[in-house]
Order: sequence, then structure tokens, then C-alpha cells
Amino acid sequence: MNNPPAFPTVMLDKPEGGMSLRDYMAAKAMQGMLAGLLAYGHDIMWDQVAKDAYKQADAMLKAREAK
Repeated sequence: MNNPPAFPTVMLDKPEGGMSLRDYMAAKAMQGMLAGLLAYGHDIMWDQVAKDAYKQADAMLKAREAK
């Protein structure tokens, strides 16, 4: 799975550093999930939300490669 940096810095024409694209996508997915859960007053199972966010990020990366 291709997981490039989300916000790379360029040093000697090579992208380096920054958070991974997978982490960035997972953070965005988690943000949306938590907004929905909090809006409806659900108890939050943090471990499960984190796992689900990474599952969604992995699916997004897979779809990105299939273009």
C-alpha cells in the first residue's frame, strides 16, 4: 500500500517527513465519526473508533491506488 507523507518537506528534491497520508486520513475519518457520535450522545469506545478510523483510511488508500 502506498502511504506517502501527507505534508512532506522537500530536501534535495526528495519528499521527507511529515505525517503519513494514512495517519492524516484516519484523523479526518475519526473527526467525522466523533462528530456524529457526540451529536447523538452515544458513549464513545475510543479504541474501537481508532481502529475503525484506520480501517477507513486503509480503504481510502486502496481506492486511491485503483484509480
